[in-house]
Amino acid sequence: MSLDRQPSTSLDQQPSSTRKTVLVTGATGYVGSRLAAQLLPICNVRCLVRDPQKLDSTLAQQSEVVTGNVLDSASLAAALEGVNVAYYLIHGMGHGEDFAEIDRIAAERFIEAAQAAGVSRIVYLGGLGDDTDESLSPHLKSRHEVGRILRSGTVQTIEFRASIVLGPGSLSYELIRSLTQRLPMMICPRWLSTPTQPIATQDVLTYLQLALDVPLTQSEVIEIGSRDVVTYGQLIKMYARERKLRRLLIRVPLLTPYLSSLWLGLVTPTSASVGRHLIEGLRNPTVVRDHRYLEIFPHQPMDTAEAIHSAVENEA
Repeated sequence: MSLDRQPSTSLDQQPSSTRKTVLVTGATGYVGSRLAAQLLPICNVRCLVRDPQKLDSTLAQQSEVVTGNVLDSASLAAALEGVNVAYYLIHGMGHGEDFAEIDRIAAERFIEAAQAAGVSRIVYLGGLGDDTDESLSPHLKSRHEVGRILRSGTVQTIEFRASIVLGPGSLSYELIRSLTQRLPMMICPRWLSTPTQPIATQDVLTYLQLALDVPLTQSEVIEIGSRDVVTYGQLIKMYARERKLRRLLIRVPLLTPYLSSLWLGLVTPTSASVGRHLIEGLRNPTVVRDHRYLEIFPHQPMDTAEAIHSAVENEA
């Protein structure tokens, strides 16, 4: 895999002796791999991976690689030794129906190990959604539970909450791309009308990087998103316009999340099980309700149309 590395946004390159040491979990994943590459010029980067062979070769050469698992307390202790800031960028959604329990145990072991190692800050990327919504999907409930577990410890934790991440390689973006490219006419269930506030990949990476040094006095939940609210149906139309494709959306009320996941399995690279968990979350509005991020961080995110345009340009 070749990483689309971006230049650092706010921090100049520093000598290794004065850099922070950061741990990136999920370094073979979509966000983790890109964040680790972006941090290389400014931090001593350590990557915790289960399979080093899956790590980008350039990243493997320029970072410290630790083989381990967040469910293994011994490997966590080794990975977190001497770490200033730890990025928690993993989830168990691909591990079947027990993913929420796996995520819970992993978060508990991670915060215990981080406290023991004297880590000063944890940065976690979770999901948007209203905690008071009784119909919140199991996926979003689990993302919020992980955040609560991490914030319950003594290590200061920044829990970012985001919706759809727009960039080539993102599961949600690839779903949009596959649907739009393969189906000139789409039968669309009601979840395509659910409001969401997506965010460009590079904006997510910028906020994660800025979290290294943002002056906060306590653990915080920080919601992030683009400058506008759209629906999944509108995202499909935006992508079609960028690709100069004509697409017809026919709305139906009867396609359940389970049937939708099976349908997605036929036309997208997303597996039916992961697709079902994603779609269960799409029935819940995922919009920014707390806009403090615009005041806390010196960064203005793209709007959705800009994010789609940037993603299409970078597909190659």
